[in-house]
Amino acid sequence: MGDMKKAATKTKAAGAKNQAAGALKEGAAKLTGNKSGEAEGKAQKAAGKAQTKAGKAVDKAADKVRDRV
Repeated sequence: MGDMKKAATKTKAAGAKNQAAGALKEGAAKLTGNKSGEAEGKAQKAAGKAQTKAGKAVDKAADKVRDRV
């Protein structure tokens, strides 16, 4: 059970990191007029959001399993 929670926490942390990095990349690219960099930043932010959601889903599943035991 603890391993699931650790994995969920790591996934959520990685998601938050990717969201922040993507936002920085997107913002810097907007300032410099770099359209491809802006797209990369948006994609990285989206990937981070997906990672965060996946981590939350694993967290929720671990809680349900724990409640049944």
